[in-house]
Amino acid sequence: MVMRAFHKTMTLALALAAGAIPPQVLAADGLSEAVAADYDAKLEALFLDFHRNPELSHKELRTAGIIARELRAVGVDVTEGVGGTGVVGVMRNGAGPTVLVRADMDGLPIEEASGLAYASKARQVDVEGIEQPVMHACGHDVHITSLIGTARRLSELKDRWSGTVVFIAQPAEERVNGASAMLEDGLYERFPKPDYALAFHVGAPLATGRIEIQPGITASTSDSVNITIHGVGTHGAYPHAGKDPIVIGAEIVMALQTIVSREISPLQPAVVTVGAFHAGAKHNIISDRAELQLTVRSNDNEVRDKLIAAIERIAKGVGRMNGLPDDMLPEIEIVQSTPVTINDKTVTERIEKAFTTHFGADTIVTDSPQTGMGAEDFGVLVTPNTDVPGVYFNVGGTPKAELDALEKAGKPEPAHHSPFFKIAPEPAVTLGTEAMTVAVFDLLAPDAGAAAD
Repeated sequence: MVMRAFHKTMTLALALAAGAIPPQVLAADGLSEAVAADYDAKLEALFLDFHRNPELSHKELRTAGIIARELRAVGVDVTEGVGGTGVVGVMRNGAGPTVLVRADMDGLPIEEASGLAYASKARQVDVEGIEQPVMHACGHDVHITSLIGTARRLSELKDRWSGTVVFIAQPAEERVNGASAMLEDGLYERFPKPDYALAFHVGAPLATGRIEIQPGITASTSDSVNITIHGVGTHGAYPHAGKDPIVIGAEIVMALQTIVSREISPLQPAVVTVGAFHAGAKHNIISDRAELQLTVRSNDNEVRDKLIAAIERIAKGVGRMNGLPDDMLPEIEIVQSTPVTINDKTVTERIEKAFTTHFGADTIVTDSPQTGMGAEDFGVLVTPNTDVPGVYFNVGGTPKAELDALEKAGKPEPAHHSPFFKIAPEPAVTLGTEAMTVAVFDLLAPDAGAAAD
């Protein structure tokens, strides 16, 4: 099958070079075969390697090295160490706009229990110095494999596009600070600033062979907030002699629940979740310190600002209510943050049309409701102050028959960030590669330069 696909691809390429086949025929036919052949010959091995050897946020040195090597092999000008472990590759092909293609590359501190023959057994010391199990539990192995696949196709088909492609292998998406780190390290100053930015995510709940794309919000804001509560330690039998930070913390936790229910419009999505509460060491000791860890989500940057302000007001107010002096009031620290990710309407509609033309209308999903408040730091690269319009789409990761069987059994598909997470790599990698290549072809078509000016 590999050889048949290879011979068909070569025949089409030779016919195109001879002028016998219009370019759009190659887009509609030969590209699929070429991507499939490349998966068998190259991309599958890369995917398996990435999956077996995941690396944690800001520790992706091996992963970055492989990506840099593969990009250089197809003539990309590569710079490593951008924003820490990030990789930037620039492929120039004459005059025209610049398109950024971004893939995130970090794994998660989860011990894999997927049962896959190629399951990760990796362990790594994280940025806090703690050894953790590591797993690609969100599909970033698909993203970086497809990034390489896209570069390989664009290198082979330079007669189909004109302009510049900037390939980004981004660290630390799971900490939503890798994109910011690359921007702070001069991503848009040291390298060609993009006229468009593209990224995709593989989705376990989405059937393989389907592409989900629509304008507007594609990911929520996310803030990781730490609240440090100071108290006065004492013996547990003499609570009146101290200030109990656990009691203060419990009051803060309950008071935080009123923010969404009483301060944010019911028409505006918002989440304030306390994910961790750490305090104390022994039954009969009142500690002098407690720590809360929150995740805060919204679909609007103004709502996000309201949430953060309310958290600080409530935490300090509860501290005062319990008699803490001003120099001991709870401290609020935002340790990770990303804005809402919004697909540019004009560019999204353009890419959707290109996908529909290439793959057929039955492949495209354009009306999916938002079912959660997941975050994505791709939004940092396309916020209004960057003047870079972006498009973020999803490709299917689970065969429809498997999704149907799970639904019939009343079971959910293996969730992202779950130790049981898994996707079907071949259809996910090949569709991601082909879709991203089609998107770049459309934005860097020979007449695209005039549209960007």
